[in-house]
Amino acid sequence: MTSSIATLQELAKQVRRDIIRMIHLASSGHPGGSLGNADVLTALYFHTLQQSPATWRLDGRGQDMFFLSIGHVSPVFYSVLARAGYIDVKQLNDFRRLGSPLQGHPSSEWEVPGVHVATGSLGQGLSVACGAALAKKMNNDPHLVYALLGDGEAEEGQIWEATMFAAARSIDNLIAIVDWNGQQIDGPVRKVLDTGDLDGKWRAFGWETLAMKGNDMSDVVRVLDLAKAAAGKGKPIIILSKTEMGYGVDFMQGTHEWHGKPINDDQAAKALSQLPTTKLGDF
Repeated sequence: MTSSIATLQELAKQVRRDIIRMIHLASSGHPGGSLGNADVLTALYFHTLQQSPATWRLDGRGQDMFFLSIGHVSPVFYSVLARAGYIDVKQLNDFRRLGSPLQGHPSSEWEVPGVHVATGSLGQGLSVACGAALAKKMNNDPHLVYALLGDGEAEEGQIWEATMFAAARSIDNLIAIVDWNGQQIDGPVRKVLDTGDLDGKWRAFGWETLAMKGNDMSDVVRVLDLAKAAAGKGKPIIILSKTEMGYGVDFMQGTHEWHGKPINDDQAAKALSQLPTTKLGDF
């Protein structure tokens, strides 16, 4: 599926409205990273990924695959899946409700279309993506595997084991994206456990690295296209996506305080006043 930049921007605006409304209704969730990744997820599902609701399979055969390693930003994932037709938009009303398939972290138990595995135990998603990508190579499946990681998540040792494995096995059908917003639950990443020069580190591990302005739709599309063109050339690919946590809502932007926090009535009204309505309409 390929959409124009203007269409993608319109979709991302609606996704941000969905995120605020979902978390407000549930009185629980993670708005910061979800808002920050609205452009990236929208571009992936409406421009980049070679898959569709009609052909989606749990085992991923014959299609691109996506893994949300930072599973706590599930609101942006569910909104995009709904707007792309994988699930009913009305299901967004049930986010985080007891017995709902749309749990706080994506769960494979509920067989939600678009969700391959349960994610959110930080550090594990890249390993799963490596396995899926390696399986595709073994099965002569030419499609690609994508994963979205967090920069705070890069403090996990398992990330670097998977990074080393992917390069050693030349898993060049793997494209990982790091949400490089500089924030994590306890504060700025540089103060909690500074991850340093992520570009230099991934290069040293043998990956092809790209930089992306993750809240600029034109640049997101441009870099995703570059990453796709770089696949199949012997190296796994990492995109360092510079985003701002809480992007689109001024009182949530650039602070770890909105990593995971409920949204009250007044805050929801203020946030939605800053996020333009779209022709898609709210759920």
